[in-house]
Amino acid sequence: MSISIGNTSPYANIASKLNTSDKTNKLESKLNSNNIDNATDQELMDVCKSFESYFVEQLFKEMRKTVPETEEKNEYLNQFEDMLYQEYAENVTDSGNMGIAQMLYESMKRN
Repeated sequence: MSISIGNTSPYANIASKLNTSDKTNKLESKLNSNNIDNATDQELMDVCKSFESYFVEQLFKEMRKTVPETEEKNEYLNQFEDMLYQEYAENVTDSGNMGIAQMLYESMKRN
């Protein structure tokens, strides 16, 4: 039995925009000034890592736009590209090599 995904790219674009706005809303609520004053160090670091992950994900998406399109683009990559970039971003953030989360955390603790 063969299952075809079909051409759902308009729906995929809408879903990715909804996920992006959902992520920004969650970050905004976590970074509310009232919440920062009462946050533990671990919660603050988690928010900083979430921000770094979101930032890196957006970088990957923008970098992808600079690559010329080919006619033979993988159908599955079209469907799951956003999830792939999200996973890459989380791996970069977990490795700690960029250091954006640490710098943001130190800045927030200072202020």
